[in-house]
Amino acid sequence: MSLNTFGHLFRVTTWGESHGPAIGATVDGCPPGVALTEANLQPWLDARKPGQNKYTTQRREDDLVRILSGTFGGRTTGTPIQLMIENTDQRSKDYGAIAQSFRPGHADITYHQKYGLRDYRGGGRSSARETASRVAAGGVARAVLAALVPDLRISGYMVQMGPRAIDRTRFDAAQIAQNPFWCPDALVAQAWAADLDALRLSHNSVGAVIEVVATGVPPGLGAPLYAKLDSDLAAAMMSINAVKAVEIGDGMAVAALTGVDNADEIRMGPKGPEYLSNHAGGILGGISTGQPVVVRFAVKPTSSILTPRRTVTEHGEETELITKGRHDPCVGIRAVPVAEAMMACVLLDHLLLDRGQTGGVRGVIGPGQ
Repeated sequence: MSLNTFGHLFRVTTWGESHGPAIGATVDGCPPGVALTEANLQPWLDARKPGQNKYTTQRREDDLVRILSGTFGGRTTGTPIQLMIENTDQRSKDYGAIAQSFRPGHADITYHQKYGLRDYRGGGRSSARETASRVAAGGVARAVLAALVPDLRISGYMVQMGPRAIDRTRFDAAQIAQNPFWCPDALVAQAWAADLDALRLSHNSVGAVIEVVATGVPPGLGAPLYAKLDSDLAAAMMSINAVKAVEIGDGMAVAALTGVDNADEIRMGPKGPEYLSNHAGGILGGISTGQPVVVRFAVKPTSSILTPRRTVTEHGEETELITKGRHDPCVGIRAVPVAEAMMACVLLDHLLLDRGQTGGVRGVIGPGQ
């Protein structure tokens, strides 16, 4: 088993390597009759593609997506949707120096230990380039969600770069699209720009924290034990390249709370139960509450840097390595569209699971119960 597929009913298989002819995804389980063309998918890929500003890799890829199957007359047919994105700006020669050496902090050494060979040209499947396939599949999921749950919205943004975090009192959603960092805090975005300029000059990189929120999620998605909404979301986010930690709601911070502080109290509103806080991140017992679903994850610093790092070769020789080429000084910047895509895929998967199990039937709370 190569395990390149995720999802229960809405299933996504990604394929291709960073320096191969193309990458892509096969999406199976998409309901029929949903309006879908390449124009629906391209804006999401445009948001993720490299080379858009000086703070991301200068590899130039148009990331034009082609739908090869699964649609007819601009609508999904219910059969597998094949998505393809050609690679057009590979520079494999940049990686010649690491053909026999392992980049510290990178998957080079573990791929070699597991498979006995590896694609050293940009890391092959371990490259962040693979995430373009996920974004294309996420575009399919968004199209279906728009048809089934029109009020559902997904928004991702960066909340921390290195040691510098946003000030949530200055949170302005309108700012997210106004700077290269997907940052809702205009002042800290300016500071991040200066930080990254200094890091680039010093041949270094830095980590980041991304937050993605889904509003309008209906209550009842998920399952109590082995298909929890939060466990599937955590697995989806952790599968993104360079992610090392995932939180739901308050996450690790709940360890410092008391039961009094942590309990999301409930009152009756005009349309049903209303929560007075959201420490749980919109999920209780693995099932959505109807509140915003909040997921946060940490991305490690880019491993490919121009500062010499000690390592070993395939022959066991000790050496120092400088990784040349075009790399993101903070890979977290382009992780935001990927996080949104994975959120969309998981939510649609659980929506379809719920429709199959319950048909949308819900327990009644309030008068008439």
